Amino acid sequence: MKNTTCAAFAATLLAFSGLSAPALAHATLEKAEAKAGSTYKAVLRVPHGCDGKATTAVTIKLPEGFISAQPMAKPGWKIETVKGDYQKAYTVHGKEVRSGIGEVRWTDGNLPSDFYDEFVVVGKLANFDKDTTLYFPATQLCGADASVSWTEIPAEGQNPHDLEGPAPQLTVIAASGDEHAGHGDHGGMEHAAVKAGPVEITGAFVRAMVPGAKVGGGYVKLDNEGGEADRLVAASSPAAKRVEIHEMTMENDVMKMRALQDGVKLPAGETVELKPGGMHLMFMDVAKPFREGDSVPVTLEFEKAGKVDVMFNVGGAAASSMEHQH
Repeated sequence: MKNTTCAAFAATLLAFSGLSAPALAHATLEKAEAKAGSTYKAVLRVPHGCDGKATTAVTIKLPEGFISAQPMAKPGWKIETVKGDYQKAYTVHGKEVRSGIGEVRWTDGNLPSDFYDEFVVVGKLANFDKDTTLYFPATQLCGADASVSWTEIPAEGQNPHDLEGPAPQLTVIAASGDEHAGHGDHGGMEHAAVKAGPVEITGAFVRAMVPGAKVGGGYVKLDNEGGEADRLVAASSPAAKRVEIHEMTMENDVMKMRALQDGVKLPAGETVELKPGGMHLMFMDVAKPFREGDSVPVTLEFEKAGKVDVMFNVGGAAASSMEHQH
């Protein structure tokens, strides 16, 4: 459905764009990374209403590079779309495409604040020649007098964690980086295993960061070959002002991240892996964004085995978006 004259709806959004009700969790995309040139199903997760009020309308603005979009119908909701010209021409199935849907609106619905729902748009990602972050600004309306906006896009070098209403984001992995995406490939440079007492440390790597980024993620496998438990209690690196140990978990279908103040327990005789989507190291206030092919020196500190220096290879940027989803 094409609708370019929904003035009343647009005026309502404008009137309430400055309102921001208390929120328990951000609206996010279900899948935070995808390959360039692939078909992508953008699933916007809406975890709550506006300070207890039911959500009655949701709008998503589609970024340049997300083309040939098709919204999914929702029973009980009306769908409106706004079409426009792309900034450049794209080729889809051998045909040149210069325009398409740039905004989708679901209206006249009723989603109680205590319930969770998803709003879906399917489209194709352009063939980006470098890893790129796309933003899908979203707004919820709750009747005529309340709204929640997830529309803030971080400035270059700004930490997305500092934003109150960050826009849902997607990391698009360029074709040249496919071999690194999600497979633990560390740029072809494997360091020998490092030992800290009975703890063997392998597979240490960090993800490449986009220019201006200040936060990065690190991953490693820890194999406690000893007869008693140990614990990873801290990490540090000259490449960042501080390094924290974090964990990502799903709570009520919402991805959340928290710092592990007590570190990571390493049971005797077991292997614990810090990996994308789970426990990981968070490099905060990085002085210079990590570049693929480089190495980052990191000091790991264990409760019993003590400190040990480990080189973390810089691989592709496939996990870079995950570290920003709180």
